Amino acid sequence: MLPRCHTDLKAYAALGLCAKAAVERKPSLFLKKMRLLLFLTVCQYAISSVHTYSVSNPNVILLMADDLGIGDLGCYGNRTLRTPYIDRLAKEGVTLTQHIAASPLCTPSRAAFLTGRYPIRSGMAAFSRVGVFLFSASSGGLPSEEITFSKLLKQRGYATALIGKWHLGMNCESSNDFCHHPLSHGFDYFYGLTVTNLRDCKPGQGSVFLKGVQKYLVIPVQILGVTLVSLAVVHYVGLLKVPFQALGYCLLITAISLVVLIFFFHHFRHLNCFLMRDHQIIQQPLSYENLTQRLTTEAVQFIGRNTDTPFLLLLSYLHVHTALYASNMFRGKSKHGLYGDAVEEMDWSVGQILDVLEKYNLRSKTLVYFSSDQGAHTEEISSSGEVHGGYNGIYKGGKSTNWEGGIRVPGLLRWPGLIPAGTYMDEPTSNMDIFPTIVKLAGAQLPYDRIIDGHDLMPLLQGKVTRSKHEFLFHYCNAYLNAVRWHPGNSESVWKVFFFTPNFSPEDSNGCYDSHVCFCHGGFITRHDPPLLFDLSRDPEEKVPLTPKTESRFYEILKVIQLAVASHTRSLQAVPDQLSWDNLLWKPWLQPCCSSLFQSCYCDYESEDSLLEVHSG
Repeated sequence: MLPRCHTDLKAYAALGLCAKAAVERKPSLFLKKMRLLLFLTVCQYAISSVHTYSVSNPNVILLMADDLGIGDLGCYGNRTLRTPYIDRLAKEGVTLTQHIAASPLCTPSRAAFLTGRYPIRSGMAAFSRVGVFLFSASSGGLPSEEITFSKLLKQRGYATALIGKWHLGMNCESSNDFCHHPLSHGFDYFYGLTVTNLRDCKPGQGSVFLKGVQKYLVIPVQILGVTLVSLAVVHYVGLLKVPFQALGYCLLITAISLVVLIFFFHHFRHLNCFLMRDHQIIQQPLSYENLTQRLTTEAVQFIGRNTDTPFLLLLSYLHVHTALYASNMFRGKSKHGLYGDAVEEMDWSVGQILDVLEKYNLRSKTLVYFSSDQGAHTEEISSSGEVHGGYNGIYKGGKSTNWEGGIRVPGLLRWPGLIPAGTYMDEPTSNMDIFPTIVKLAGAQLPYDRIIDGHDLMPLLQGKVTRSKHEFLFHYCNAYLNAVRWHPGNSESVWKVFFFTPNFSPEDSNGCYDSHVCFCHGGFITRHDPPLLFDLSRDPEEKVPLTPKTESRFYEILKVIQLAVASHTRSLQAVPDQLSWDNLLWKPWLQPCCSSLFQSCYCDYESEDSLLEVHSG
């Protein structure tokens, strides 16, 4: 099928052929007219029905990887990892080569993806060091006032499901108010994790908290303990009178705090790593056994339940965020260890989704999108020295940075007949663009009471326009404006300026290995005045910053970008900080638990249901 403007021409041509075929049979005048009328009616009905179904209310499948590098896929140049099904999407659709995540971290990137807005607009960008949710009993999350594409498509009669990772909060004031839960944001069905996959969730995979606990808790507690003991000794020998009651309270508070911390981190896996179906916890703690197969089965079954109604499926993989895992069918089969096994298992899952579309004859009625929430986490190395992070190709940096390796992600779109197959698009696009694209395709209205930063991709994908509407893209490191991209309408250049850059550690490395991720302020960054300037069209690896000597328009370019920053900043409104320390910290009264704390919040209805199915079968 051709794009809509061409389809109309094709329809008229087909009607003409129908008329010609009727007339050339040369029967009596009456039969000739009747045959002509019949042919015209049938042809017009067939053409218009196909045209309407294809363009309006398509099914939408969004496949979102976690921490996948753009260089991990065959369609982006990898020659050692096997990704035939993801590569098939590229062969049968459009490959975006400058597809940009709105943030280099999970939580803000996913907030932007769902809402089509920079995360700073929804309060989903942190001013503190920690830029993502880590605990299931945190009170922050995607605000209920935000409008997601799932809400708008649900209003248009779509069946909606999120399967996999959410990472945008769950509760506000009680352990079951579900104010931030996926079902409160337009999804009819949820099967997955409300937080994220962490090393702490899988025994034997280490801890993401160990360095932080040692640095920020163990040493201060030791200092406090030594101080209290010293005060007690000084009081005992009579050198200084310390109120005994105050000393007792300090000791009591310290002891209680230690007990709570030890309890929390000892039971972290049970408290934070669990599987839910809708509002019910069905497996606590999470089991990794055949987990990708279970997620895939849920997705396939959802499609099977909705073959006669338009649907939106967001399949949000846990792969390839650590802790890495792979089923026996894939473990040890790739050339890149457990990371490669996980990538190839995810590719298998994508193949299952594509196959079920073929099975139900939904291929031409379904828009499929594949991407990653940000670039590969280059600092991920296991305790045994195995590389557990991905490959960002030629691009510098990775997750948590706004170097291209952190934000330039895979972007594949397939819609047979409506999007040309096997084409490449090098214009700047954003994961925020999915929001207006699918909202318009579903016939819904874009919100008029707020700024939507994404742009409809269909004109660009169908070749109706050749330039992206993103003249500027603003790259935030948490809540701090880190860099700006400018693609002038009259130039092939893509200028990018950095106001500050992370301090890599070690200095000659490609990441912040000493701290596991790069941070956005203080001694973790270097500020630049004037800003660093690159032309990505000539230097996509961001190797050599331009100077007034090497770029005659240096100050002119900076001035245009500074004016754009001023305009963008004026468009921002003050909103509650969803990632403040108060909203990030663990609150026991918000803790979801499928049994009781005394039973370590243990349950496994998932395995019980599987056994029942086996026995009943």
